[in-house]
Amino acid sequence: MSSDGGDFWRVGMDAEGAGGPQFFLPRAALSDLVDGLRQEGYTVLAPVERNQAISLQPIESAKQLPQGVKDDQDGGHYRLVPGDPQLSFEYVVGADGPKTYLFPAELPLFTFHVENSGFVLDEGLPPVPKLAILGMRPCELAAVRVQDRVFGFDDPRPFRCEMETWYRESRQQALLLVVNCTRPGGTCFCTSWGTGPEAKKGFDLALTELRGGFVIQVGSPRGQALLRHLPVRAPTDSELELAELKLSRAREQMGRHLDTEGLQKLLETNLEHPEWDEVAMRCLSCGNCTMVCPTCFCCTVTDSTHLHEEEVRRVRYWESCYTHQYTYTTMGPERNTIRGRYRHWLRHKLGTWWEQFGTSGCVGCGRCITWCPVGIDLTEEIPRIREHAHPHGSLRAERERRAASP
Repeated sequence: MSSDGGDFWRVGMDAEGAGGPQFFLPRAALSDLVDGLRQEGYTVLAPVERNQAISLQPIESAKQLPQGVKDDQDGGHYRLVPGDPQLSFEYVVGADGPKTYLFPAELPLFTFHVENSGFVLDEGLPPVPKLAILGMRPCELAAVRVQDRVFGFDDPRPFRCEMETWYRESRQQALLLVVNCTRPGGTCFCTSWGTGPEAKKGFDLALTELRGGFVIQVGSPRGQALLRHLPVRAPTDSELELAELKLSRAREQMGRHLDTEGLQKLLETNLEHPEWDEVAMRCLSCGNCTMVCPTCFCCTVTDSTHLHEEEVRRVRYWESCYTHQYTYTTMGPERNTIRGRYRHWLRHKLGTWWEQFGTSGCVGCGRCITWCPVGIDLTEEIPRIREHAHPHGSLRAERERRAASP
């Protein structure tokens, strides 16, 4: 085991990177990391192979990590295929991620029953979990930081949503152990947003996988404390060079690219672009893109009454702006066409999210492309809108101007 003395950390500081000191963890010691986290009371979440996909699940041992597996992703296509048998993180992302645990798809808010002439509270919110998320990707880290902004976590700027108490408390306890991407997926475009392939800030530890182990960068005092109990050493020059080479190669091998320049204005001034109609002919309005998106936060609250038990239960569920009932009012749904719902989703994700939260709602993970049943690809839709963009505003506005002119 490593020493707790100052010499140990001085060695690490000699190899300091942009985010903090760097160390090397032998591959066999990954089990020590998982075991140590569990001993400290953390539920360790990590990628596992489940239902022929990579899924973020609780693990009890590092042996549960997929070994020699990578993913093949494209529009409407996801498969696991054999990979390098010496690597544990050659795949990228599956359909789920940290949002599943920090902002659960189903969260019981309270349960109460009728007693005499009043109501008695039985249960409130469930206990906040103590999570250690191992193997999350830089784009997922960026998505967590976006949701931090949405839910008002640790951000002094004003925000337009109500503070999410359960999210805040679970987020405060969570350890974020990122694994940098050395092999992007076919639908990845994180470099377009600057969210990958390496993590820059906001993590506790960031790992870059080599065959012999991991180059680790420290990002917080909690991350630094974790390493004091692990057999880490200073990385060699060749290990640092190889790690940087793998990250550099990953930047050059992105499966997709998105030109993010002027997106807000582009989408705002092309509300009547014919591409919206073309997409609507293919879109199923199934909501898959919103369900797999790591930043979408739409939800609904449902009350259920059990009359025979005189019990009422209130639960918050994920919702999607693609559902017909999402904008339903007494006059019917506000967005009653697939065209309108797709346009709203894309404009919000890439444009009006900036107005609400001062950041993009997209992090370039590519999930919405991979898990769309018909392979609708926003990195293709945006260039089509750019190609025939109207220079003077929306087509509807132009028609109104022409009608008003003498």
